[in-house]
Amino acid sequence: MTETPHRAVVEHLVRQAVYRRLGKALPRFAAGPNPLVVNVSARHCHLTQDAVETLFGKGYQLTPFKWLYQEGQFAARETLTLIGPRSRVISNLRILGPCRTLNQVELAYTDAIALGFEIPLRLSGNIEGTPGAMLMGPAGFFEIPKGVIRALRHVHMHPNDAEFYGVKNGDEMKLKIGGPCGVSFDKLLVRVDQSFKLEVHIDTDEGNACNLQPDTPCELVR
Repeated sequence: MTETPHRAVVEHLVRQAVYRRLGKALPRFAAGPNPLVVNVSARHCHLTQDAVETLFGKGYQLTPFKWLYQEGQFAARETLTLIGPRSRVISNLRILGPCRTLNQVELAYTDAIALGFEIPLRLSGNIEGTPGAMLMGPAGFFEIPKGVIRALRHVHMHPNDAEFYGVKNGDEMKLKIGGPCGVSFDKLLVRVDQSFKLEVHIDTDEGNACNLQPDTPCELVR
């Protein structure tokens, strides 16, 4: 069965066809070999299989609820309650799958304030020296001694995209966002891998600040 293209890819192809028909060049924000997708990454967690089984029961497997833009990644149907300092909680914390080799909770700054956390900006997976938390699921509790972070804003790139933009893994770029609440975000970390599609992740605070919408023009700048 033929896989249905992601909406962002369809929109990019339609935009290319329309501008070609009109004899015009694509706007600068739409240039490049692949569509630039900018998504808001809401608070979520990544879990090991051991953590999943403690929280949901022996042998439990996460259930895909919504497939994400990056290949093989999904938002699970399952959610948790996150218990922070002074017993403040966030319920319905979404789990992203598949399972990983470490446990990590990613929050926006306003989430952290509401829970009473002091969290650092970190690259995903760099959790040394970060605060821990208690997770509650239907089958029990699971305490993580570290792993609560605010994720660095970043862009996923295939090597072809990295070549087009003239950057390499670990470099930093700027993300320019247009529209009535246009802003420019500096220190956008570049992550390059053969499996990646071109996609920027910003958190909910950043997305709200620029009122990011599906048709908001965005541009990557070195």
